[in-house]
Amino acid sequence: MPATIPAEQEMLGYMKSLSNWGRWGAGDRIGCLNYITPDKRKRALALVQDGVTLSLSRTVRFESMPDQPAPPIHYMVSSGEGFATGDRLFDRLAQTSSDFFGMIFHGHSITHLDSLCHFFWEGKMYNGLDAKLVSTRLGATEGAVDLVKDGIVTRAVLVDVPLVRGVDWIDRGQGVMPEDILAAEERCGFTVEEGDVLLVRTGQLHRRGVQGAVDIAAEGSTALHGACLPLLHQRGVSVLGSDTGNDVQPPPYELMTNPIHQVGLVAMGMWILDNANLEDVAQKCQSRNRWEFLINILPLRLHNTTGSPVNPVALF
Repeated sequence: MPATIPAEQEMLGYMKSLSNWGRWGAGDRIGCLNYITPDKRKRALALVQDGVTLSLSRTVRFESMPDQPAPPIHYMVSSGEGFATGDRLFDRLAQTSSDFFGMIFHGHSITHLDSLCHFFWEGKMYNGLDAKLVSTRLGATEGAVDLVKDGIVTRAVLVDVPLVRGVDWIDRGQGVMPEDILAAEERCGFTVEEGDVLLVRTGQLHRRGVQGAVDIAAEGSTALHGACLPLLHQRGVSVLGSDTGNDVQPPPYELMTNPIHQVGLVAMGMWILDNANLEDVAQKCQSRNRWEFLINILPLRLHNTTGSPVNPVALF
């Protein structure tokens, strides 16, 4: 960890010094996804060697847990009960099952993609749009997730911080620093480039599996520290994802309570993937000694929403 961490005043300055407002024109709505060009996608496709796919999503569960105090709702509309025993033979032409589910996907448990309207700063969202364009009546009339209805397909690189540091996991409340990313580049032989999806494994999901779930609000969380933002901006990262909610908890600053989201979404226009499952892909990368792969992130085509649950898929 560096001797000094940016003071809050410097972090507040990132809202301007790292801003991409106007970079791709006044009408731009997708921010750092502009870095993903057709040529970038074609080069990413060339990474597929074995034809092996792997999910980077957590399983959505419907029970209350310490890190999921408002669990998704699931109930059966119709079921198969009675068909197998013959009690409902009169329904033999309509033997179906169906269900309903609903969820608050923002939080610390469901794998989801944040669209650029998820956070505001001084009443504005990315590219200077008014926060009032996201309303309780109409939802997100600007910056909604259906801007990426065609999916995010590009190169992903995995920074496995516990591997680099030689630990099982990063402690809650401790941030991943720029030096960790640079050390991963040197050790694993890749360079984070424009248009990449940068995935950062902290080991927090592994710790959850070993020690059980905790209340993030009470116990805290690890994530990238806001000190990483200048590096992410310099490299042109299109999407940042991790196995956490992507901001250190408790907040290291008073005003910048969520600097990765506040600067990343609002100023930079960098999309954010929260709560990914990076355990299986980390093992796959280690076994192949290869830390780059093709990734597909396909949000649901939801109208006027601030994000979407997703099942990102890696292809090796």
